[in-house]
Amino acid sequence: MKTMAELLRAQAFVDGLEDDIVTLIAGCAKNVSFKPDEYIFREGEPCEQFYLIRHGTVALEMFSPGRGAFTFLTVKPGEILGASWLVPPYRWSYDARALEVTRAIAFECHCLRDKCEADHHVGYEMMKRFIPTLINRMRIARLQSADVYGDAKT
Repeated sequence: MKTMAELLRAQAFVDGLEDDIVTLIAGCAKNVSFKPDEYIFREGEPCEQFYLIRHGTVALEMFSPGRGAFTFLTVKPGEILGASWLVPPYRWSYDARALEVTRAIAFECHCLRDKCEADHHVGYEMMKRFIPTLINRMRIARLQSADVYGDAKT
């Protein structure tokens, strides 16, 4: 059976990360799995874990009056799920639902925040892994907004 550090080293998320940091963050991680249509978290709930998807697909959903619940993004293997652990008040701003059997590495947020605060180099390395994902997701949201409002008259 592989250790958590070994499982992490197989993920692109830790590419270029020093072995001692991989071992350190592995101490905050555990394997989890979700059934199809199981909610991983709901909007407004405290953000206690974030996830690195190993297998499966997760729909990020939000509710819009007049439209109801809709998927605005899907998260696939190798991608992170959740950045709300980074910014107070540490609450989810959307729902996440497994679309199929999904396996992930769950990181306990308090544990990882404490390690990032104790060693700012660790925190910087985590930010280098989250910021590109967040920027890419903002780019996707911008393109989706352009589609939605592209034919509006000004």
